[in-house]
Amino acid sequence: MRKTLVVPAVLLALLSGCGSTPMSSDTGATVEDRNATPAVQTPQVTTVTPAEPTGGSYMDELTNPSSPLSKRSVFFDFDSFVLRSESQPLVEVHARFLVGHPDVRMLIQGNADERGSREYNLALGQKRADALRRALNLLGVPDSQIESVSLGEEKPRCTDASEGCWAENRRADMLYTGEF
Repeated sequence: MRKTLVVPAVLLALLSGCGSTPMSSDTGATVEDRNATPAVQTPQVTTVTPAEPTGGSYMDELTNPSSPLSKRSVFFDFDSFVLRSESQPLVEVHARFLVGHPDVRMLIQGNADERGSREYNLALGQKRADALRRALNLLGVPDSQIESVSLGEEKPRCTDASEGCWAENRRADMLYTGEF
C-alpha cells in the first residue's frame, strides 16, 4: 500500500520541478522555452525487473546489432527536453540492463543542433541528459550509477543545414563503462 502512495508522490514532485523556469549558466545565458504552448507529458512508470545474467562480457550484449541495447540514442523535438513517448521502450531496456548490472556505469551525453547560441545549446544539452537520467532513476536505476553531461552542439552526427540533419543532432547518447 505504501508503494502505491510513493510513486504518485515522486511523479508529482518531478512534474512540479519541470516548470519553465529559465536556467542560467556561469556566463549569464538564459534558456527560455520557445514553444508557444508548452506541452506537459506525464511519464509512465513501469516496474523494471533486473536482466537475466548471460554468459560472457556485458559488452557483447551492448554491441550486438540485433540487441535493443545497441541503440544508444534518445531523440528530442526542437527546443525541447521532454522525452518522447516512443523512447519509453528503449529507456526501459537500458534501465533493466543497468538494474541487472549494478557494477556498470552509464554516461549520458546531451546534445543540441547548431541553432541557438553556444551557451543556450550547452544548457539545453544538459537538460536533455538530465531528463533521460531522471527517467532511468524512476525505473529503478540508482543515481550513483549514472552521470549526465552536456556536449551542446560540439558533437554533431550530421553537419548539413537541414531539418533531418538537425533532428539527428537533438539527442542524448548513452555510453557504458569502457566506452568513456
